[in-house]
Amino acid sequence: MPEPYDVITMGRIGVDLYPLRTGVPLAQVDTFGKFLGGSATNVAVAAARLGRRTAVITRTGRDPFGDYLHQALREFEVDDRWVTAVDEYPTPVTFCEVFPPDDFPLYFYRLPKAPDLEIRPDELDLDAIRSARIFWMTGTGLCAEPSRTATLAALEARGKSGITVFDLDWRPMFWPNGAEPGDAEPGGAELDGAEPRAVYARALRHATVAVGNLDECEVAVGEREPHAAARALLAAGVELAVVKQGPKGVLAVHRDGTRAEVPPVPVDVVNGLGAGDAFGGALCHGLLAGWDLERVMRYANAAGAIVAGRLACSSAMPYDEEVARTLADGRVPAADPPPEPATEPSTTPSTARSSARSPEALS
Repeated sequence: MPEPYDVITMGRIGVDLYPLRTGVPLAQVDTFGKFLGGSATNVAVAAARLGRRTAVITRTGRDPFGDYLHQALREFEVDDRWVTAVDEYPTPVTFCEVFPPDDFPLYFYRLPKAPDLEIRPDELDLDAIRSARIFWMTGTGLCAEPSRTATLAALEARGKSGITVFDLDWRPMFWPNGAEPGDAEPGGAELDGAEPRAVYARALRHATVAVGNLDECEVAVGEREPHAAARALLAAGVELAVVKQGPKGVLAVHRDGTRAEVPPVPVDVVNGLGAGDAFGGALCHGLLAGWDLERVMRYANAAGAIVAGRLACSSAMPYDEEVARTLADGRVPAADPPPEPATEPSTTPSTARSSARSPEALS
């Protein structure tokens, strides 16, 4: 039997188009950088940068952007054998605006449907999923069929073997009618067979680790006070609850009573997007290394902070020596200056957009 993967992730992939100038609304941007994107995919990249053998389960369109994503995965040394094409839908594209230090609007182009929501149960390599040392899935993968059924099937196949991480990853715009937790469709109908909190509860029963910020914890278990959220996640079935608290850092509580609460790493934020994925990849690395809980959290915080100090996401994921240097220095080393903002006064960022996660190095 082939050697098990260190980390297999399952979920979103796409092309990120980021402006090469900061402080400029999209309407005024004329140059963009093209990057591999998608939270589950970025976590696989982040873990690979730290020396782990990783793969991702996802789908692209059958188009040039899909070809680009395969090429990028291979360059990042992430196995793309389970990245398959969907004829009906184009590869998703995501634009962002960059207004440091804390405003990074995202604009998702995933209609009529993203290919990564077309992952089907009968296409899964359940033997590989069962044998992986870590299996990582996300809340977005639960928002629509057939991805929901496939994700739950993968969780059930794991049977809590190894480490199974549920990234709570709440993005309401991906759910039917922009659903809120506990909502059903008008007239009492369920959301395509499941409402968000109920399907999150089903997934939590199979996970051993849950990771989310305060908003995502509230979606999953109805609690946003950090310690109450951690207790609720443990009660829902996981062994380790990791609660990101924004500027207060991160709280981690294990079922055995071990806990760690560590502050964020100081950083001059350039772009907070992708920092949470760096945190995730570093979390996997630390758990696989068998480190104590506080060391894992400090390491993951440092990895996230490094990416928050850079413009890109996937290509910004740090190597181990960079994380070690940041931990030794106590802050992220000064990076090259970010691209200059527009010389003319820029307009207020548009509010007609999808809400982005807060900079995850800080949450």
